[in-house]
Amino acid sequence: MKTRFIFNPNSGKNRRDPWLVRAIPSFIAQHGLDANLVFTDAPGHATVLARKAVAEDCERIVAVGGDGTLNEVAQAVAGTRACLALVPCGSGNGLALHLGIPTAPLRALALLRAGFSRNEMMDTGEADGRPFFNVMGLGFDAEIGFRFNRLERRGLPNYFRTGLAAFCEHRPERVTVTTGGRSVSLDAFLVAVSNSDQYGNNARIAPGARVDDGRLDLVAVRPTGIFGAASLATRLFFGGFDRSASVMRMGGATFTIDRAKPGLFHTDGETHQGPARLEVIVRPRHLRIAVPATTQSRYPARKDAK
Repeated sequence: MKTRFIFNPNSGKNRRDPWLVRAIPSFIAQHGLDANLVFTDAPGHATVLARKAVAEDCERIVAVGGDGTLNEVAQAVAGTRACLALVPCGSGNGLALHLGIPTAPLRALALLRAGFSRNEMMDTGEADGRPFFNVMGLGFDAEIGFRFNRLERRGLPNYFRTGLAAFCEHRPERVTVTTGGRSVSLDAFLVAVSNSDQYGNNARIAPGARVDDGRLDLVAVRPTGIFGAASLATRLFFGGFDRSASVMRMGGATFTIDRAKPGLFHTDGETHQGPARLEVIVRPRHLRIAVPATTQSRYPARKDAK
């Protein structure tokens, strides 16, 4: 199987300890893979490299990096016959965790051996025309992403510190969410539209969500005080987040999110300036992705898998 590894040397774990630069060629040689390794050198470059890999008939394209690298590579792979594989090296790795892909790079690499993974089709999303594969969001969700992307050191402790500072300064905004002919208006601290069940780090924003059900899950959080926020944070990691009275959840194939003025939103953690009206849609079964072949994966086997 012709394989291309796309390596982001600036992704968190890769930047701190670039040992995978040596491990991947050794893995390729050890297992006799028809594969090579290429490197990104700027934002957006992973998409260029992945498009080239598709044009050169690579059957499997491996994103070695964090959620941003995943997003860039998947943009080029979605809608093609190529299969995306992940070697997660980021700070959150939400989609990998949802799919049961190990976050230890060597264990993720091991799935690329013959018979250790299977290919599945998953849904993808678009927000204002920008693809996302795990989650998009606005409000506090986007503000914390904006700040987090500018940190020199990432990881869960820094995420919490950044989140606390953003929480103290962020103000809710009035939004109207429309899906399937139903509209709901509320003051929202954050709005997230999720494809999988989690942000990353096992923080489950949409418990029970699946990447193969042809729909997305919108979660809006109403303003809450510091103690309410602490309770919600606990629920994120230990379950029941969407059962809180402060949380509204809706499912659908399309969402229109109206807010008072243009502002930030994010796709898989990468922030953008967007219009006052955001259109969010699902593209069912739009991306072929490699998941563990064993039952440890939380992605159930399909009879029509190829």
